[in-house]
Amino acid sequence: MSEDLLKQTPKGLYCPVGDFYVDPIKRVKRAVITHAHMDHARQGSENYLCSSTSEKLLKIRLGKKTYIQSLNYGKKSKIGNAQVSFHPAGHILGSAQVRIEVGGEVWVVSGDYNPAKDITCEPFEPVTCHCFITECTFGLPVYRWRPQVELMKEINEWWKRNAEMGKPSVMLAYSLGKAQRVIAGLDPGIGPIMAHEAVIPYLPAHREYGVVLPEVKTCRNEIPKEQFRKAIVIIPPAADESKWHKALRKGRTAMVSGWMTTRGAKKQSKVESGFALSDHADWNGILMAIQSTGANKILATHGNTDALVRYLNGMGYESGRLGQKSE
Repeated sequence: MSEDLLKQTPKGLYCPVGDFYVDPIKRVKRAVITHAHMDHARQGSENYLCSSTSEKLLKIRLGKKTYIQSLNYGKKSKIGNAQVSFHPAGHILGSAQVRIEVGGEVWVVSGDYNPAKDITCEPFEPVTCHCFITECTFGLPVYRWRPQVELMKEINEWWKRNAEMGKPSVMLAYSLGKAQRVIAGLDPGIGPIMAHEAVIPYLPAHREYGVVLPEVKTCRNEIPKEQFRKAIVIIPPAADESKWHKALRKGRTAMVSGWMTTRGAKKQSKVESGFALSDHADWNGILMAIQSTGANKILATHGNTDALVRYLNGMGYESGRLGQKSE
């Protein structure tokens, strides 16, 4: 198996025969993007290639003047001497695994992914390959997700209790992906649903895809005080210290994140409640995805790589951390 099909470099993961980078961390000529989160899609590159569904989201992230090309899922495109295609990752709307084939050898870069189905994005699709580069953000056995329907029921019950006490509910959730997952599962019969301005631009793309979302007002919309006491407000964690958020401190606060699995993370987040709803694969999801690819070589990145590598080597895989020799 070629060790040169993909290389970890100071600019990111590089394909020499195609002369492109996957989710580069610095400015490059050709960037192949797995999804529109900022840690994977950075500004400044000359050309971007992504899945068709992700294109509109990338325009919001990177600016309308950014040169972006897109491919439908499964369609192959030749870049240099490499064939490239995108396949659903189940992480957020438009998220993709990148399949790269050179001379009959196939590598797949997972990006961020989640095999658990969710109505706000395309379901994860296993891709057969020789080498699978897997993220392992939650690559420890302690991270095992409960069904999303159960968590959304608890979130709605939490919101309803707060509304009955006349206290607004403040929910910290990332503006793209997590916020839409939460909004799609909220019960609008409890009260008004409001969101930070950073969340609002991504809602039309989800509705266009067919995701059914209730009415969402921006935080600047004025609503009667009595209704506001029953509202739930979706705010990105980065906006936690803004002036208008401090005004909501009289309400109840919660965070939606896979990190909420542990008590320490809940305490560190300084919120009253935490719900372990994640758009990443849990431990079982990672193992299931790896097995479904049929790959013998596994390279781990982004997270608890050491624990996953040790486990996989014990299972007979040729595995290692991305950028290092296999153990």
